[in-house]
Amino acid sequence: MPRKGPAVTVVDVVPTPSADPRGGGFALAFLPLLITSLAGGAALLFVVRSHLARPLVLIAFAVLAGLATAAAMHWLGVLTGPYLASAAVVGLLALAISATVSGLGAVLGGAGIGIGALLVVFVGNPISGLTSAPELLPEPWGTVGQFLPPGAAATLLRSVAFFDNAGAARPLWVLGAWAVGGLVLTMAGHNRDRRATAGPDAPGATDGEQDRVAVAGVGDLPRP
Repeated sequence: MPRKGPAVTVVDVVPTPSADPRGGGFALAFLPLLITSLAGGAALLFVVRSHLARPLVLIAFAVLAGLATAAAMHWLGVLTGPYLASAAVVGLLALAISATVSGLGAVLGGAGIGIGALLVVFVGNPISGLTSAPELLPEPWGTVGQFLPPGAAATLLRSVAFFDNAGAARPLWVLGAWAVGGLVLTMAGHNRDRRATAGPDAPGATDGEQDRVAVAGVGDLPRP
């Protein structure tokens, strides 16, 4: 008859909320946010015509997404901790994704939107460790996922909501870098479009651009 081993007592460092004992609601709340942020960043390229207004619209979208999503997660009981801090994390995630997609689309066109979707949803979500923990994923994917927006946001939100901001520095820097990089790319796309639509005599036009315009106009001259 096999001998029974000693009983092991498991003590949670921080108990999960009673409304979400297995953390499933926490994970499920992220996927709609990822898709909404992706769609919002792509739609922004077609809806907002003013290039200078795009960064402001991205920031406004992120603020609203953070406030609304954090409110819903607190109301459902899947989040504890300070509401405004949770809203700030969710808003930063929304900004990181929407700005990245918008920026890549502004610089590369439709291919940029596809690259953004691939990075933040189809690659970033599965290796984020959202449904378990990054340490439980095969290496190096668990580590790689922490440098993409979904993984960094999941770690940062857990830190803010359950662990009193412990270990929040690295994911905060990662999300901030994605957000700033996306905004910079959005402005770079604006500058590219402005140069493309400027005439040969516009300030900043190079000699090569002026020559190409001049050569292109030779064919329009009336023939003798």
